[in-house]
Amino acid sequence: MGNEFYKLSAEEKIFKFVNYALIILLCLSIVLPFLNILALSFNAGKDAERGGIYFWPRVWTLENYREVFTSANIGRAFAISIFRTALGTIAGVFLSAMAAYTLKSKTMPGVRFFTLMVFFTMLFSGGIIPYYMLLKSLHLTNTIWVYVLPGLYSAWNLIIMRTFFQQISISLEESAKLDGCSDFGIFMRIIMPLSKPVLATISLFTAVSHWNDWFTGAFYVRTASLRPLSTLLQEMLTKQDAIRESLMQAAGSSQFQMLERIQLTGDSLKMATIIVVVAPIIAAYPFIQKYFAKGAMIGSVKE
Repeated sequence: MGNEFYKLSAEEKIFKFVNYALIILLCLSIVLPFLNILALSFNAGKDAERGGIYFWPRVWTLENYREVFTSANIGRAFAISIFRTALGTIAGVFLSAMAAYTLKSKTMPGVRFFTLMVFFTMLFSGGIIPYYMLLKSLHLTNTIWVYVLPGLYSAWNLIIMRTFFQQISISLEESAKLDGCSDFGIFMRIIMPLSKPVLATISLFTAVSHWNDWFTGAFYVRTASLRPLSTLLQEMLTKQDAIRESLMQAAGSSQFQMLERIQLTGDSLKMATIIVVVAPIIAAYPFIQKYFAKGAMIGSVKE
């Protein structure tokens, strides 16, 4: 590869140099902030208030993580997050793929109308209050199913998969029909195996959305034991900031020593919370990376 570089013209060498430089800068812009978050999460909160911590903790401690994992209902919250992420991702991707396979058919009556209706939901929504009233009328509020059922279909994911399915040769389906294969059999035996890149990409997007969603648990669920991990950690951070602010206001100049007893601060606890939330997604990404790289080019090439 080194010999090939020397064979390039001056303009091509400059382009490659600029290209690699931009890629390196982009990678650093992603990696360095994450290293800063990791360093702060392992640093003592009281010391973190002084600032000056970049990529290595100055005062090592596990108190931030201990505070996160000793919170009430943390085990149940983890289980709920895993349940909603696994079931919501599997069911959502499968049902959206079935709908996308149906909408990609040019012979289905009214296919343009139904596609337009799906696209319409991407542009307009009824708002939070009508949405809450709908969930309440369906008896989904304050149940674990409010995390799964409303998000089974995504118009964006459906359109993406429909575009990918349209690139699969129609001759494969015609051959299968001649052999007596049903539409569902074609979907399961031909379309799904050939669609691993788009399925992996959509699965990753869906899983991240389910795992990071704290809004649903905060506004549509009243029972504390039914709240997922993201909602529980969000509430913990809110309470920690409120306590810290109250102590700051109550201490005053004469009681400033009281603040020295605070081992956890909002910033250090937030960083530990971020690591706890993103760690499972980061751990799962390498297993679908090869499919995700292919799926990122969906719809960019037409043959």
